[in-house]
Amino acid sequence: MRFLLNLLFLGLSFQAFSQNLLHTYSGYVRDSKTGEELIGVNVVIPNLGEGTSTNLYGFYSLSLKPGIYEVSVQYIGYQTKTMKIDLNTDLKMNIELSENTTELDEVTVTAEKLDQNVSSVEMSVAQLDIKDVKKMPALLGEVDIIRSLTLLPGISTIGEASNGFNVRGGNTDQNLILLDEAPVYNSSHLFGFFSIFNADAVKDVKLYKGGIPSRYGGRLSSVVDVRQKDGNNKEFSGTGGVGLLSSRLLLEGPIQKDKSAFMVAARRSYADIFLALSPDPAISENTLYFYDLNTKLNYIISDKDRLYLSGYFGRDVFEINDLFGFDWGNTSASLRWNHLFSDRLFSNFTLVFTDYTYSLGTADDAEFNFRLQSTIQDYHFKNQYNYYINSKNEIEFGVEGIYYRMKPGQITGSVELELQREYAFEPSIYFSQELELGTRWTLQYGLRYSSFYNLGAQTVRNYSNPDLPNSEELIGSQEYEAGEIIEAYNGLEGLEPRFSANYRIDDERSIKASYNRTRQYIHLISNTSTPTPVDLYRPAGRYIEPATVNQIAAGYFQNFAENRYEVSVEGYYKDFQNIVDYRNGADLIFNETIETEILSGIGRSYGLEFYLRKREGRLSGWLSYTLSKTELKVENDDPLLAINAGEWYAANYDKRHDISFVLSYQLTKKWDLGMNFTYQTGRAITPPEGRFTFEEYSVPVYRSRNSLRIPDYHRLDLSANYTPPKDPNKKFYSAWSIGIYNVYARRNAYSIFFEQADAPAGATAPSFNTQAVQLSIFGTIIPSVTWNFNF
Repeated sequence: MRFLLNLLFLGLSFQAFSQNLLHTYSGYVRDSKTGEELIGVNVVIPNLGEGTSTNLYGFYSLSLKPGIYEVSVQYIGYQTKTMKIDLNTDLKMNIELSENTTELDEVTVTAEKLDQNVSSVEMSVAQLDIKDVKKMPALLGEVDIIRSLTLLPGISTIGEASNGFNVRGGNTDQNLILLDEAPVYNSSHLFGFFSIFNADAVKDVKLYKGGIPSRYGGRLSSVVDVRQKDGNNKEFSGTGGVGLLSSRLLLEGPIQKDKSAFMVAARRSYADIFLALSPDPAISENTLYFYDLNTKLNYIISDKDRLYLSGYFGRDVFEINDLFGFDWGNTSASLRWNHLFSDRLFSNFTLVFTDYTYSLGTADDAEFNFRLQSTIQDYHFKNQYNYYINSKNEIEFGVEGIYYRMKPGQITGSVELELQREYAFEPSIYFSQELELGTRWTLQYGLRYSSFYNLGAQTVRNYSNPDLPNSEELIGSQEYEAGEIIEAYNGLEGLEPRFSANYRIDDERSIKASYNRTRQYIHLISNTSTPTPVDLYRPAGRYIEPATVNQIAAGYFQNFAENRYEVSVEGYYKDFQNIVDYRNGADLIFNETIETEILSGIGRSYGLEFYLRKREGRLSGWLSYTLSKTELKVENDDPLLAINAGEWYAANYDKRHDISFVLSYQLTKKWDLGMNFTYQTGRAITPPEGRFTFEEYSVPVYRSRNSLRIPDYHRLDLSANYTPPKDPNKKFYSAWSIGIYNVYARRNAYSIFFEQADAPAGATAPSFNTQAVQLSIFGTIIPSVTWNFNF
């Protein structure tokens, strides 16, 4: 702490005496065609070797001595813009960039000196261009941002049809997923086959695996920051597509040209329409579909003020013959106000509401009917500031507050039951500074302080051993009024230091290191191999402690061949504390005493990540390889509760080897081809180690947790995209995407379960043998075709 304060004092003192000698060059960088603000654009003064990048709202600010400068504005996929400025006073300049028009014989189609991976202090960051994602092979032609991210090092999934993803040994609930700053609790449609993000509506995606900036908190392992398009404030336009599974349409345009704009994007699947065509009532009376709606309004009030209003509404519906129904979905809304207090001080005020609800039950007219519903709601306030001291010194600070309302479960119908509702408040404050020291060193250091309050109204049960709650040792309860603090976590444990450093060896090579400590106060309660839509989130409280992780990482980064190739190698180590695990045979469904099923453990994860990418030319793509190990440990004085006898055991999402190979080839001006190949070590499962017989049944006995692995996973996908040349005299144009998923029809194991084998034919007694059965989601080639259009 003292070290950080000393660095801050030195940085401010060093700059303070010269501020009156500097002028500020600031403004926004936008797309020339749509007026969209561009994130992460490099604004560089080549002669000085100084520069900055636009923030999450496209704003940049550079403070320089008076003089005439040449400015270079660079962004991947856009033409580099060079201009001269006479900085004899503060200068505001909004800059517009034009997209590249790629010709077949071009070798370089982006700016020549884009070296952010080497020059930036950021490390352990995964970022993909949406245009590249749309060219990649996809299941049933559904462009999937989350699945595309899992092709990068350090990011994986349990398997096909799995909700969520795992980052550097973290569980799926340890990822903070933000859509225009609103948290997303379930990022999947159709039980994990597809993500909720409509690629047409997305402007930018960035995933932090390590070196997480102090402005982010509340999750242990990663942050996925997804930004929606703002809307075209130049002209009305649209884009969409028709595929085998779903159709989509996006409309955007100015409300007042160059002043305000809207964006609306809708997507819906139509499996239910085809099911209804079946002559078999057992099929035609089933319902299965999903939909999502993305909306956004933005309004430029003045040169200093801008408003954004964003919304997301998504739902999955699954019904079986009017007998049983199941639906779940996210709803979110965020209101943001950008304000410039000065050319150097940028602020953002954000209000967010988010809701995740699922329900399941029978038809209302059933003889015995019920409806189970569970909800988690958040109310956020966030106030963030960026202060640009000069081109080598930037400060970021802010405050955040989150109020949680959780309804773990309510049953209505023939039976009326409800689990206690839970409430919590999570305030935090943060600070960070990015400082360049000379020409080689860049430091980013910061501190986040978070606390958490579990609140009433609630009845809290008391146990004779509060460290190990047992339903048989209940000794009473205590009532708490609305708003009364049940449990507070507000000590020094809430300090979350963050630190990153970049040592630049030369223009093409650098070495980076980072450390971050993060805290998580809400936990996903699930003992399945992959989360399901009906899993619950529960807050830290009397019997569930906040989880903490400390992560260190270091890496080597290099560009070569005029930045057309990049390579990086990163190593990391993570130490987890207070990880939630469960007793053997835990019952988590509608359990009023859930604390009696939960155990607290520790974890560790370490690994090495390799990444080689060719980002320009007719042939582009990357190769990624991750070597990692993730283990958990749950010790307990009671040997029956010590998992694996208190020894380390593999997490069920531990995968030793993970390889991805992605290629894109521009065959002709009209055709481009794509390929994805993935190989992963099979995940860990718990096999039976013995059995005993009871009457006519064989009962398995389990001892060692996750001591066996399912077969390794591998898959090849191919795609071809046909894009005719655009006719400048026509506003409407279209393209075709053709794909083949699982080219060689691999039957990858999703899971292996064990069951009693059938007795041989003619046998007079049951078989007591146990057999392993492999469950595969896909075992055939899955073709797809999608028609895309723009106007």
